[in-house]
Amino acid sequence: MKPFDFINAINRKTNRDLIRGSENPTLAAKEYNPFVINLGFSFYVDTVLYANEMNMRSFLPSEMQNTYYINTIRPGKRFSTWHKKGEDSNDMKAVMEFYNVGHLKAQEFLSVLTKEQLDLIKIRIIKGGNSNELRSKSTDRGEVI
Repeated sequence: MKPFDFINAINRKTNRDLIRGSENPTLAAKEYNPFVINLGFSFYVDTVLYANEMNMRSFLPSEMQNTYYINTIRPGKRFSTWHKKGEDSNDMKAVMEFYNVGHLKAQEFLSVLTKEQLDLIKIRIIKGGNSNELRSKSTDRGEVI
């Protein structure tokens, strides 16, 4: 069972209680992930306050949290996109490695670096292998043509 199964069951009210209605309630309670379920309900305007209440009462057992959601949230179709971290570009990876900084600092650096400076950074972080395309752009003094 996935956390999204619990969210869908609470939203649609088709399968009233996945924990108490399962064959093994203790196993179903262990699969209930309160963090993910609270996060899932925090995306909607009509359920964000309920999710906040459960965040304040995170010490409650999974069965009680699930029962609270079942009895308070009205059925409805709620769809949202889960925000996922995007793929970093080669420029971003090169800046992160060269300056030894995190994602946010590298974004700041990218906003001020020129194309020539980025090419020079990429040349300096070469560790070996078949990177002939970058080596052909450099001269003997390390300058970019």
